[in-house]
Amino acid sequence: MPLTLQEVEHIAKLARLELTEEEKARYREQLSAILDYVAQLQRLDTSSIPPTASIFSGDSHLRPDEPRPALPREALLKNAPEHEQGQFKIPPVFE
Repeated sequence: MPLTLQEVEHIAKLARLELTEEEKARYREQLSAILDYVAQLQRLDTSSIPPTASIFSGDSHLRPDEPRPALPREALLKNAPEHEQGQFKIPPVFE
């Protein structure tokens, strides 16, 4: 399913990408190959395969979530680039 150059430009515009002519041509080939592969996968007969939400069983292999004592504030703040009055100091989000 080959894409047109205009379709690639439209996709780039939606993604807010500025592409060179060389990049547009390369992405056109790559995206077309991906779409061809997806079309090939859609032709597979999967009617005998039951729907699954996950490949893993329902058993969790993670440790139980149990409360534990927190690290001391000094230990946490020693990794901070800046701190002030016992809190992390970060650059302002809004100016």
